[in-house]
Amino acid sequence: PVLRLLEAQLQEQRREHEEEMEAMRNQMDLMQEELENQQQAFLQTLQLSPEVQVELGLQQEITRLTNENLDLKELLEKLEKNEKKLKKQLKIYMKKVQDFEASQTTVPVERRPHERNMQVAVQRKEKDFQGMLEYYKEDEPLLIRNLIT
Repeated sequence: PVLRLLEAQLQEQRREHEEEMEAMRNQMDLMQEELENQQQAFLQTLQLSPEVQVELGLQQEITRLTNENLDLKELLEKLEKNEKKLKKQLKIYMKKVQDFEASQTTVPVERRPHERNMQVAVQRKEKDFQGMLEYYKEDEPLLIRNLIT
């Protein structure tokens, strides 16, 4: 049974290899044919007068630039579409910010003093202390707990 399995696998690999080789031969034939066509076109171009060669070169360059221009136009259209989308999103977010700011100015009077107290507390915490801290060894757990909170 193991020998048959190995034989089947070997035959399958051989078949896949032959298919790959055939595909590569076909691809190579196509490339060879394309190369021969390009060589023939090049030889025909060399036989033309210099004026015609220049004209053909210009036509090829015009074609290349036209294709490049079309690609750039397509890219520009995508960028413009993205810009419009981003502007719409910005308007939506600006509206949300304005609505939020408007809701903050209409806060009830009883909440405002509490907010001022919070701001004062924050301002006190922002003082700039310098120097070393002196403490007793037995106060260390209490100090750490206060620092954390």
